[in-house]
Amino acid sequence: MGVSIQPSYEIAQMPVALYTFGIFRKPAEDPANDGFHALNDPVLDQVDKAVGMIARSGYASDCDATSWGREVYPRFYTERGDGWSPATLSLWQDIESILAFTYSGFHATALRRGREWFQPPDWPPLVMWWHLDAGYPTWAEGVRRHEHLHDFGPSPTAFNFKRAFDQTGTPVSIDHARLRQLRANGHIG
Repeated sequence: MGVSIQPSYEIAQMPVALYTFGIFRKPAEDPANDGFHALNDPVLDQVDKAVGMIARSGYASDCDATSWGREVYPRFYTERGDGWSPATLSLWQDIESILAFTYSGFHATALRRGREWFQPPDWPPLVMWWHLDAGYPTWAEGVRRHEHLHDFGPSPTAFNFKRAFDQTGTPVSIDHARLRQLRANGHIG
């Protein structure tokens, strides 16, 4: 698990929040998940340096991290004695920064191998929304948005890469010029 990264500046523009969720095929500590665990810290190290990353929540199990509220999981989660399931909560400057990070580096490697570790989801793997409030989103808000996306589809309340919305609630397309620029310059800051 990673360390919460807190910005040393005030968030000047409305950031986009990201919540991700998955369920292992086998219990978390099963050797079948060793590849996931081996990539976890390198992925978190890269995300902490990614262009556009503002901050991410730590986990209650991290002794030196700040968790953005009590960790909770969507209704899709079934406790199997692990006590946890892979989930992330973070704030970003824009959707393109999230997209550039998601499909590059160690994270892209993890995505390609995801079928080895995760149950095929009957739920969205991620949800995004524009964070309007001061401070950070909570895990509970991430879960509410995640379930909203699952139940009602993409909307200004909860959206994905395929159907995104801007801060005013207007449908938008990915800014491919910005995405190319991020990829050309490398997504790592």
